[in-house]
Amino acid sequence: MALEKAKVIVERSKRQQTIEVLFNPNEYTIQMANSFKWHKIPGLSVPIGKFVSGDGAKLTMELFFDTYEKGIDVRNYSSQITNLLNVDKDLHAPPMCKFVWGPMSFRGVVVSVTQKFTMFLDSGTPVRAKLNVTFNKCQSIVEQFKETPRQSSDRTKQRTLKQGEHLWMIAGEEYEDPRFWREIARANGIDNPRILEPGMNLIVPPLE
Repeated sequence: MALEKAKVIVERSKRQQTIEVLFNPNEYTIQMANSFKWHKIPGLSVPIGKFVSGDGAKLTMELFFDTYEKGIDVRNYSSQITNLLNVDKDLHAPPMCKFVWGPMSFRGVVVSVTQKFTMFLDSGTPVRAKLNVTFNKCQSIVEQFKETPRQSSDRTKQRTLKQGEHLWMIAGEEYEDPRFWREIARANGIDNPRILEPGMNLIVPPLE
């Protein structure tokens, strides 16, 4: 069976670039975490935790590059990875990329690269390098809602507006994102969200 080579597929603004690593990594690590806001209540021994958001997944690995037998600068190859930190002139941001190795696929952006050069020619040209690379997972709001529909956003609800409550606060509770307040305003024919009467009934529509 042929060796399956790991590769990084780069999503450029006008084209797709494929970077094939010289040597497959010996291992990789995927780290996931959540952020909570902790409230200390007098008289309780354990603070009350409120979920804020996911911190997103991180993929870390060590990539090995060796060009000693070819006698050429190893940076000719390793720079393909380090350049993923550079801002794309058309995207105005570093490009999205996908690390693919067999059934494993991780899409995100490269957030850090540490290079360590361990062998040199007599001229001082580096011919062996180890790169510690970290990818952060990236998804748009639409992609995340499609992947994991929230119970609060897939059905129509009714809410009674309370004193001091705003549409962005309701959107934050129902959709877990206050930026969707416009969906509530549109469903209720509200032109000016700043002029709202407490006690009015509001329709909270499902997100499409």
